Amino acid sequence: MDADKGDRWAQGPGFAIVLLFFIVLAGAYGYHSIEGWGYWRSFFTAFLAITTVEVPSLSPAGQVFTVFLLLAGVGAALYTFTLLATLVVEGGPFKRLQRRRQARMLETIRDHFIVCGYGRIGSIIAHQFRRQDVPFVVVERDAARLQAAIEDGALAVEADASNEDVLRRVGIERARGFIAAVGTDAENVYAVLSARLMRPDLFIVGRAETDDASLKLKRAGANRVISPYQIGAVQMAQTALRPAVVDFMEIATSQDNLDLALEEIPIAATSRLANQSIIDGNLRQRHGVIVVGIQREAGAMEFNPEPTTKMHPGDKLVVLGKQDSLKELEIEAGG
Repeated sequence: MDADKGDRWAQGPGFAIVLLFFIVLAGAYGYHSIEGWGYWRSFFTAFLAITTVEVPSLSPAGQVFTVFLLLAGVGAALYTFTLLATLVVEGGPFKRLQRRRQARMLETIRDHFIVCGYGRIGSIIAHQFRRQDVPFVVVERDAARLQAAIEDGALAVEADASNEDVLRRVGIERARGFIAAVGTDAENVYAVLSARLMRPDLFIVGRAETDDASLKLKRAGANRVISPYQIGAVQMAQTALRPAVVDFMEIATSQDNLDLALEEIPIAATSRLANQSIIDGNLRQRHGVIVVGIQREAGAMEFNPEPTTKMHPGDKLVVLGKQDSLKELEIEAGG
């Protein structure tokens, strides 16, 4: 890493400016030695020579020295000005500061989601995370989509999501989850496989367009596989058959609704609710919430549980209630 920084400095504007300054100083020392002038006149003449402005009368030795000084100085000046112009065109110091800020954020971000792809699906996912203040990082190969993610305020990296070095860079060791929403099934399978190999315990969601891709994503290590086309078709059918039920679910799950929300709340081992029944926990009376279901630690889901159903450590309560009530319950359930 230090060697790379040294190489960038040796080829960058810092080196060019130092080189130009050194040539001016060398020219001033040369005039001082050859012509016997004072330091200021020598420095001034060297500067005039490099800028190709007419210099004072010189001795034959001084003229020969000026020729070499002009060759070196003009070359160094052009090199320096070219690099500085390139920096201005490419964004200059502002972009460098932006890259450093992004690098710092990538090093410190934790409990975040890695969203692979910023197309139609990825951008909607990012929008939902942003509205709920959930930290996330976007990994996108397409420059135009990457720019769109940055303009939307996302922390984004232009790279291949299946590259293990890239996944380390975006903090997969500290991530909360991984979402593969790239444009093709093959890319999603490779991304999921790479993430699973690096983090066997990571929660991974994959996007699939075909049944075959769904099977491959599950074999690659995805915990959940989502088919946007299938979900969209089911939603349309349910809307046609049971519009009131669909309206209720949209109200319950929409973040626009400030009065009601459907949330999952894990039960910690240190919580007073652990190993209690729903009726003993008195959730309805104390928090005003309805327990819709319980997902057991092993993964099984119990819908509409009986009041006598026990809540065990590691279980997740699926509850319906007001935002403030859900936050109170979440604090209690977390111990």
